[in-house]
Amino acid sequence: MESIENPEQEDSELFEHHRIVASKGQEPLRVDKFLMNFIENATRNKIQQAAKDGHVWVNDSIVKSNYKVKAGDEVKVLFEHPPHEFLLVPEDIPLDIVYEDDVLLVVNKPAGMVVHPGHGNYSGTLINALIYHIDNLPANSNERPGLVHRIDKDTSGLLVIAKTEAAMTYLAKQFFDKTSEREYIALVWGNMEEDEGTIIGNVGRNPKNRLQMHVFPDGDEGKEAVTHFKVLERLGYVTLVSCKLETGRTHQIRVHMKYIGHTLFNDERYGGEKILKGTTFTKYRQFVENTFKLLPRQALHAKTLGFVHPVSGKQMRFDSELPEDMRACIDKWRNYTKNSLG
Repeated sequence: MESIENPEQEDSELFEHHRIVASKGQEPLRVDKFLMNFIENATRNKIQQAAKDGHVWVNDSIVKSNYKVKAGDEVKVLFEHPPHEFLLVPEDIPLDIVYEDDVLLVVNKPAGMVVHPGHGNYSGTLINALIYHIDNLPANSNERPGLVHRIDKDTSGLLVIAKTEAAMTYLAKQFFDKTSEREYIALVWGNMEEDEGTIIGNVGRNPKNRLQMHVFPDGDEGKEAVTHFKVLERLGYVTLVSCKLETGRTHQIRVHMKYIGHTLFNDERYGGEKILKGTTFTKYRQFVENTFKLLPRQALHAKTLGFVHPVSGKQMRFDSELPEDMRACIDKWRNYTKNSLG
């Protein structure tokens, strides 16, 4: 976090909340519209008010909301209070703790729980629960206590949390060196042709929609991303797959699966909440809408987690059951496949 003095308010200290550098392909665009593509849950009115209050800066100068952002511009949003994620408040939220000892714990995160505070989600997160449960969690490089890795809000499943600085360093190195084991179960649209395979393609921010990630197959942008998949069950218009991560990029499985034409079932951010495969019959459309209601999120669960213990050196491996919403959705597809396609 960087603090910057505002020349018009010499006694005031401003704190950086967002910093975005416009990509080289950025066409001229009003800064309020530009920021809406980057800041989740932000409204145009709020951004325009921030600009009116002198909190939107481009290249270290205050700008109005009609400023046209160009390629290479550095856009910052600054306020007179620290970002909410730095104002962590312990909250008595129940945790599903799978394992715990003196240096780490493994939790099974429910779908719908945000891992760490951020824009629009300042309470009720896993971090709020953890700092209530454990004193003096070590901070990582992003000031997010205990976090070695993370999963998306609407993804369920296993996470390891470090309780000491040494454990944080040891576990983080395993994730960096790709020696940890992470298996996810996903339900995807379409009947996958191959029984198993590997998806390789750099993952980075989508230049047209900054709330999405994007695959850059030529490797000219983004970061290396590798996903190994294996078909577990074919259910007609959808497929149940196991995905093992070699790397851990934001939205990696979600964007890799879309890249190969198999968007996650009911993944709203990537278009999976639409009926992407199947018939045009009203009865089928009603069936799919009912399955969306059973599983009102992307069909993704972090099922297996493996790593070497920082103190004992023992190989640890944890497995979690699919949550009820995914099981119910899968069972409904099984019955549909058996009765309608069999």
